[in-house]
Amino acid sequence: MNTAAHSTADAQELLAAGRRTIAIEAKAVAELGARIDASFAHACRLCLAAEGRVVVTGMGKSGHIGGKIAATLASTGTPAFFLHAAEASHGDLGMIARGDVVLVISNSGETPELVNLLPHLKRLGTPIIAITGNTGSTLAREAQANLDVSVAEEACPLKLAPTASTTATLAMGDALAIALLEARGFTVEDFARSHPGGTLGRKLLLHVGDVMRRDDELPRVSATTLLAAGLLEMSRKRLGLTAIVDAAGRLEGVFTDGDLRRVLDRQVDLHTTPIGTVMTRTPRTIGPQALAAEAVHLMELHGITALLVVDPAQQLVGALNIHDLLRAGVV
Repeated sequence: MNTAAHSTADAQELLAAGRRTIAIEAKAVAELGARIDASFAHACRLCLAAEGRVVVTGMGKSGHIGGKIAATLASTGTPAFFLHAAEASHGDLGMIARGDVVLVISNSGETPELVNLLPHLKRLGTPIIAITGNTGSTLAREAQANLDVSVAEEACPLKLAPTASTTATLAMGDALAIALLEARGFTVEDFARSHPGGTLGRKLLLHVGDVMRRDDELPRVSATTLLAAGLLEMSRKRLGLTAIVDAAGRLEGVFTDGDLRRVLDRQVDLHTTPIGTVMTRTPRTIGPQALAAEAVHLMELHGITALLVVDPAQQLVGALNIHDLLRAGVV
């Protein structure tokens, strides 16, 4: 390896190589459009009819791509997992059950570890979908559906490293996953349930009741409470507001940091003025079953940083501010 050549590499040559690679791979993907045909539709129907899972298998770079395809299928409504082809004949073949569909990936279509699986899959009666770059190969012929990902050239100038072919395979796998997603009527909510730890999952699954403060953490006083005592309640609970409730716990109003600035401008006596006389009587509220993301939307819409949470009977049941939503990962 010539390290001196590395240090003197011409910037324009490097840029040209990068752009050439992108162009070759983009062409390979673009040519797949004409191959979304009857075989592709049959592959989709095999997956949709499967009572079990889609078992994706491959070797080398095809195996790496297969792992990603299996993950994409699983997260978009098609139960799937990746099985390393080399391990299948050493006990892991037992992971494949009747009712499964096997998706084999091989650019040559002649990968020995995959070809050796064919008799076992036939005994199980397992449908086979192949993704290959050789429509005349053993895997392509033996499969119930073959998805053609052949490419005119690899981006690698040595014609050794799989580049355009693996990109085409990945794109074909995505096409299969999305076609199945649409056929199943898979929704944004379904996706969120598969990704509860992700940002989307938190936005679509987390409710106000999951993050709100409640019970002793709630700042609340009666309408007859003097302003000075109301401010102490606000300071203790650190929400920047206090709710004003009646004897039954129903919400009557709110007093916020903004209200405090306004009463100070008017030089209102904090020690003699009941908080009910200066409270905001129509506070912004939200229900505990609302999505936490809706609380974010209300805060942004009205330029506020906290919300009171009430039930249908206007009973105060909670409160939350923007920091609670930040900690929950909703913002």
